[in-house]
Amino acid sequence: MWRIHRGSAFAGALLIAAACGSVGTATDQRPTLAPYIPTPQDVVERMLAVAEVTSQDTVFDLGSGDGRVVITAAKKYGAHGVGIDIDKDRINESRRNARDAGVSSLVRFDQGDILNADVSSATVVTLYLVSSANLKLRPILTRQLKPGARVVSHSFGMGDWAPEKVDRFTDARGDERVIYLWRADGKVRP
Repeated sequence: MWRIHRGSAFAGALLIAAACGSVGTATDQRPTLAPYIPTPQDVVERMLAVAEVTSQDTVFDLGSGDGRVVITAAKKYGAHGVGIDIDKDRINESRRNARDAGVSSLVRFDQGDILNADVSSATVVTLYLVSSANLKLRPILTRQLKPGARVVSHSFGMGDWAPEKVDRFTDARGDERVIYLWRADGKVRP
């Protein structure tokens, strides 16, 4: 009898979404680049640890969903954060979550298209998108980020841009996870 792992089911859902183009809702201005699937909290914390986030950082989360990445960065490390998402309901939820967590003064959430985002002030960018979305963002990130800025992606790579670090682990639910880390070096990668 075959056993389907949650991670495999998730990957399958993302592949289907990618094959169908994009997933969006009627309230979106345009289709999204990836389905909204919240990153488990222990994975969020691992992503921020891999990026070595400190209170001196400004963390941008592209496709920020409910805001948990930048909220965790603010609450745990004292970092500033910016979440960008195309879905106005997710932005409103994020703002409520930040207020409830007591970090509204450290974070902000903007509704917008991440392909048009200005990330030049980021020292860390976090992603949980599909590979095709990461590849669309790669030239934007490598053009805008200052050398030394870190890019962290949960599950998906950036094509031929080799990561500085690959962290494979089993999360709290028993699912296999992978986190990639890149460091901007001033070279624009198309």
